Amino acid sequence: MFPYPSGTLHMGHVRVYTISDSIQRFRRMQGYDVLHPMGWDAFGLPAENAAIERGAHPAQWTEVTTCSPEYYRWTQYIFLKMHEAGLAYQKEAVVNWDPVDKTVLANEQVDHEGRSWRSGALVERKKLKQWFFKNLLTDIDLLKNWPDRVKQMQRNWIGKSTGAEFEFPLNTPIGDVKSLKVFTSRPDTIYGVQYLVVSPEHPLVKKDTLPVAQAASVLSFVEGLKKVQNMEEAEQSKKGAFTGIHVKHPLTGDDLPVYVAPYVLADYGTGAVMGVPAHDKRDWEFCHVNKVVDKVKFVVEPSIQELDKPFDYSEPFTAQGVLNAASGPYAGLKSKQAMKAIMSDSQKIGFAKAATQYRLKDWLLSRQRYWGAPIPIVHCPECKVVPVPESQLPVELPLDVELTGKGGSPLANAESWVNCKCPKCNGPAKRETDTMDTFVDSSWYYMRYTDSQNTSLPFDPVKASEHLPVDIYIGGVEHAILHLLYSRFFSKFLLKSGAYMETPGTIPGNGEPFNRLLTQVEQRQAPTYPKNPKMVATGETPLMSFEKMSKSKYNGVDPVSIVKEHGVDCTRLHILYKAPPSEVLEWEDVSIVGMQRWLSKVLRIAEAASASSGAVAIPPIDKMSALERDLYRHTHQTIKQVTDAMSNTYSLNTAISDLIKLSNTISGTPLEPSSPVYRHAARSLVTMMSPFAPVMGEECWETLNGGDAASVFSQSWPQWEEKALEKDSVECIIQFNGKTRLSLTVPIATASDASQIEKLVRNDPQGQKWLGDKAIRRTIVAKNGKLVNFVI
Repeated sequence: MFPYPSGTLHMGHVRVYTISDSIQRFRRMQGYDVLHPMGWDAFGLPAENAAIERGAHPAQWTEVTTCSPEYYRWTQYIFLKMHEAGLAYQKEAVVNWDPVDKTVLANEQVDHEGRSWRSGALVERKKLKQWFFKNLLTDIDLLKNWPDRVKQMQRNWIGKSTGAEFEFPLNTPIGDVKSLKVFTSRPDTIYGVQYLVVSPEHPLVKKDTLPVAQAASVLSFVEGLKKVQNMEEAEQSKKGAFTGIHVKHPLTGDDLPVYVAPYVLADYGTGAVMGVPAHDKRDWEFCHVNKVVDKVKFVVEPSIQELDKPFDYSEPFTAQGVLNAASGPYAGLKSKQAMKAIMSDSQKIGFAKAATQYRLKDWLLSRQRYWGAPIPIVHCPECKVVPVPESQLPVELPLDVELTGKGGSPLANAESWVNCKCPKCNGPAKRETDTMDTFVDSSWYYMRYTDSQNTSLPFDPVKASEHLPVDIYIGGVEHAILHLLYSRFFSKFLLKSGAYMETPGTIPGNGEPFNRLLTQVEQRQAPTYPKNPKMVATGETPLMSFEKMSKSKYNGVDPVSIVKEHGVDCTRLHILYKAPPSEVLEWEDVSIVGMQRWLSKVLRIAEAASASSGAVAIPPIDKMSALERDLYRHTHQTIKQVTDAMSNTYSLNTAISDLIKLSNTISGTPLEPSSPVYRHAARSLVTMMSPFAPVMGEECWETLNGGDAASVFSQSWPQWEEKALEKDSVECIIQFNGKTRLSLTVPIATASDASQIEKLVRNDPQGQKWLGDKAIRRTIVAKNGKLVNFVI
């Protein structure tokens, strides 16, 4: 586990740690060697903000793990290895700037409304020199034990798109720039291009490259885009400005205008796109709002059209189809055929090449904050960018800084720390004042767990190879894009660089860090604001409403008060029983009393079973009485069901439900507690309950076995017997001419014997009512005797 101690814990934290703790206790009882460590992801912006709120240095109140020099020394070491491999680099880029926290945010840290994931401020676009990791991710299909929705979330975020890059010559070359390169996934629409659009950060959008007549208006338009804005709205914006630049369509010879618009992203593709209004909804809207052309040019039409219904030119046709006469020599070809033909011909004349683009950007890791691992780079006037030698690691954070939360990183003002000697020339130099994104620290911690005291390497390759990949990773679904993507990137790099090895047949393989992923969905509680919520659709007041628990909302339920009032085991059981990990848990503590009553019932069962003296062997199944067989069967059914829930489905709520049913059966049986079968059922119940309720589990186990008994967690997990699951009888549905009339309990030995079942029916009052002395023309026995139809 790797919690983030940036504020007060709430019940959402209790939920994920209880899930993990229950599973690891179960696995230990099964005989597995379990590594289930606990650490603290103590670096990062939230921790720094929390320290500012408390008026304390973050090092004084966070636990010593990622913020410890002994840990981040190795984070810096891995950074240097990535820098050496060309995967860590610095460039000037348009970034997401949080104007409140004064820091850069990764794309993943900006929500769908364009707000910072932490401060809630609307994010600005700003150009800064930043450090990046190159993202090279594949192999999602190897993740067989990950939820499909998480894999799809990662596929969507990576956003692989195959297509082509086309070059459009500038009518008037600008310096060394003679053409504009654009990416498209629809080469079949190339004849429909009527304009190009570049991003606001494109190299052509500068005062000295724009035509004089348009320069002022274009630059004013671009400057306006830098103000606070909703990023999602920016990408959907229909606003644009004509640059005054024209390009030549290489296939038609038409002059095409070049526009600038915020929906084109500088770091996706080439930073320029082609405008095909007839076959793209956004291009259609942009073209009409900005009045780019008088007539839209359709070049693709549906493959199948109604004879008496003309083609609709009042809206864009975005599907694939058949190219029409406007596509010149490619008219009549279907879209897929045309794509191949156009690409082949265009490549011959040097106009195009095949290309693949990804929505996933390189990972921006620079943060203009104090509380993070310093980037181990020195800037020298003579030697430029110089990596800090490994022998000088860690580059430690200075502790004598003032945290105000304003004005960027305090490191920039720590002169005694910033000013240093160049490792190469020994001349005056300055340290990099950006720190690493906290996700860098949390992308490899699970590897450090395998060898946490190593002072020579991040971890010993042999020890890491023995433990990796992680068998089961438990965490919130909100980490599907952030932490899990980054962890996969780190793990693959470290495997490739020889930091650890994989044996043949490793699952998932190819450096994937987590075999099974158990995603815990958010936990909600009754809202703190507004006090009297209304339903938007009807205006009515709901009977009950819930909101997500969050440290940033200061609305979490305090676990300490819940535990003090109800006890730790009741709290654990309640939180696990309310919903499976994959579903939203709507927290309330009214029904927690039910778990208190259940634990009291289990203790009474243990007390009753302990009152009998001596250990008596369980008799063979065929020597048991009917009552003993019923209880023994239910016990072993429960063992099988709970084991499956803990091993495969992870539906811990159903496991607890099965245990409750077993306790009800034990309490309701006429068997004496001295019966070996009763004692077996009680021992099995207490053993299986213990991973969920460890304190009460130990209490009940001691009650069963005496004060000198070893811990319940030293016991083996119970095994079920297949023979015990077999029933002595079956419930048989009786039909007459296909209509159900009654049911009978039939001995298993005669369940498929039509003549025996007929005798039982004729001897039954209900059967006699429907059958009487009537002759049976035919008897149909189905489902191994569970259904019998008499045709009379």
